[in-house]
Amino acid sequence: MIEPSGPIVVIGHTDVGRRVCALLEQAGVPITHLDEPSDADLRSALSGDVAGVAVLLHDDILALRYCLIVEHLRPGIRLFVAMFDRTARSQLESTVPNCVVLSPASISVPVIVASAIAPEHAAVRRKESSQEREWVGIDVPSGGPSVGDPADVRVTPYVLPSALRTRGLVGRMRGQLHPYDAGSSVLLGGLFGLLMVILIDTIVGLRHDSLIRALYDATRTTATISAPELDEQPMVLAWGTVAALLVMGFTAAFAAGIVHHLLSGRHVALVGRRVMPRGGHVIVVGMGQVGLRLAQELRDLGVAVVGIERFPTARGLPLARDLGIPVLIGDAASRRTLARAGLARAAALVAAGSEERDNIAVAISAAAGSPSLPVVIRAGADDAIDETRSLFHIGPVADVNGLTAAFVTRSMLGTAPYAVVPDGDQIVCVDAAGTVREVMPGNPERCTCS
Repeated sequence: MIEPSGPIVVIGHTDVGRRVCALLEQAGVPITHLDEPSDADLRSALSGDVAGVAVLLHDDILALRYCLIVEHLRPGIRLFVAMFDRTARSQLESTVPNCVVLSPASISVPVIVASAIAPEHAAVRRKESSQEREWVGIDVPSGGPSVGDPADVRVTPYVLPSALRTRGLVGRMRGQLHPYDAGSSVLLGGLFGLLMVILIDTIVGLRHDSLIRALYDATRTTATISAPELDEQPMVLAWGTVAALLVMGFTAAFAAGIVHHLLSGRHVALVGRRVMPRGGHVIVVGMGQVGLRLAQELRDLGVAVVGIERFPTARGLPLARDLGIPVLIGDAASRRTLARAGLARAAALVAAGSEERDNIAVAISAAAGSPSLPVVIRAGADDAIDETRSLFHIGPVADVNGLTAAFVTRSMLGTAPYAVVPDGDQIVCVDAAGTVREVMPGNPERCTCS
């Protein structure tokens, strides 16, 4: 840990901001805590001997603006910015090389991934400076690590178990052309019904014509382009009448299913990458910053994923579609929605929404529907994190804000850690070699500074 030469300015009265202030105060570092300061206020706060600035806001554009102002006023100052958008982060890092830019999702997802699919590890994250899809598992032994001791934490290569990968692959294959709701059932029912009529008409037409001619006539008839001349045989006329009625019904069902699919936002596909897996998948509830990043990381690992989002206008849905992540729209606290997501055949469920109480409700519904299913609860946004931890009999609790606060604090007092992992009531900051650089309280009292 370095000894700051002056106070650290924290911008943002978010929960993470208040936790960072509390950790810095416990370390004996003077702080200046601002909410959303004006340019004049920020200039005044940076006029003295300031050691660093942490911008911890929920608005990426506002955070970017503050970062650029800080760099303009104090070039080269130690700077941390919480930002979700990867494109903006990469541009900011190239423009401001002294800046550490990460989102709470990037910091906490390795811990959530391990809790969901690799509980033998404290965290699973991408290998440092690796352009390939390589991951490592981080293990913290029981008994409490010691600062500066590289033997206390192990960083080893992680490979997804073949059984889980195979289950997910089979689940995605079974999900091809498989209905996932009433609208998709109507669409596929109409489609297969029309194909059945064409097949039967083709078989009947083979008595008089070649295969290609019989198929052509059957397709034109089903599309109501023309009506063929039928023999005066009762069975042939009866089939022609039944077929016409079936085509009317199947066409209406197919058209209704197409309209429903288009108007629903096409968040789940019937074929391709975004199908609903039929087993071996992880259900991620909440397509916010954490949920979306978690789903993407699991997908890159080779795990089948299904998202659930309550709000059809959520900002993360278009990005989830672009990333090939299927997302159901509905209330995940409902047993019906969880059943549609394949709860009984899932490998794990992560309640990753931003509202802690909603996550608890989802976890309880999931535990009731599938008692043996591993369930992970995102928590930490409320002050009642200790009460939430009493739900460990339902599933492990991932304190996203606590992990983020520890990462930011360490970044302000020294080099940014490779990973932050929980260890009981503490959070351990680890470098790439596995050496413990800092051990901090996991849930400090929030600061009350203005």
